[in-house]
Amino acid sequence: MTRAMVLGLGLVGLAIASVTAAAHQATFSARVDTVRVDALVSDGRGPITGLQAGDFEIVDNGVSQRIDLIAFEQVPLDVVLMLDMSSSVSGQRLSELRTGARAAVGALKPGDHVGLLTFTQAIWNRSPLVEDGQQVLAALDQPATPGHTSVIDATLSGIVLSESGSGRPLLIVFSDGLDTASFLPDGVVLETAKRSGAVVYAVEVANSAGSEFLRHLTELTGGRVLSVASTRNLAATFVSILDEFRQRYLLSYTPRGVAKPGWHQLEVRVRNRGAVVRARPGYVAR
Repeated sequence: MTRAMVLGLGLVGLAIASVTAAAHQATFSARVDTVRVDALVSDGRGPITGLQAGDFEIVDNGVSQRIDLIAFEQVPLDVVLMLDMSSSVSGQRLSELRTGARAAVGALKPGDHVGLLTFTQAIWNRSPLVEDGQQVLAALDQPATPGHTSVIDATLSGIVLSESGSGRPLLIVFSDGLDTASFLPDGVVLETAKRSGAVVYAVEVANSAGSEFLRHLTELTGGRVLSVASTRNLAATFVSILDEFRQRYLLSYTPRGVAKPGWHQLEVRVRNRGAVVRARPGYVAR
């Protein structure tokens, strides 16, 4: 077993321990009185802004709920950049990936926090969530060690890192191919995502093999997968994700009339509008 593989196993183990410890504090997990739902509302042309709590309807396990609070562009972001630096991302591609990440850091606002995680078959937590973007930019320039791709293992660490702050957790994943080196089953990480408050956006290169894991992950968290023609488009894509995320609504409610334990199916709708709502399909309570 190589040193990188040992490092990968160690970090995965630490991530699992962190998830277990953090589960009791996660927005969508056990013993939560208030549920927060991050929702994007669009009309086919772009996001719809200016909505109030009365414009929304939330149905929890078939029971309509009263929305207690709605926030829009009021809560700072906790953004984690999770970047594939495996052997297939090298040379010009790696340079363009770093340029894209720098653009994302430059698009953050005062009060936002950003962290950096890179991965091959091993996982490197390059920076915790910090408000100082320069710290992340310095970490971004650290040498990349070529290797295989462990996007599933890295995602577990990325979710934990994104939820280590107090803002709205956003995990931006870039990978140019399929997972070839993860130790964890994808179901373990997807189950963790169900209990997480993080929204995941994934960016893939159009001519690479698409990842079913990333599609399931983004659906479970209310995010989406974006496809880019090449890594030359990453700067604009990363910034567009931040712009879109800032136009999402943060809805809060206290579940009423529903049993708490288990999986809760959620429906988020906008009243009297032909709007499309993108939000997580449910949450886990006990």
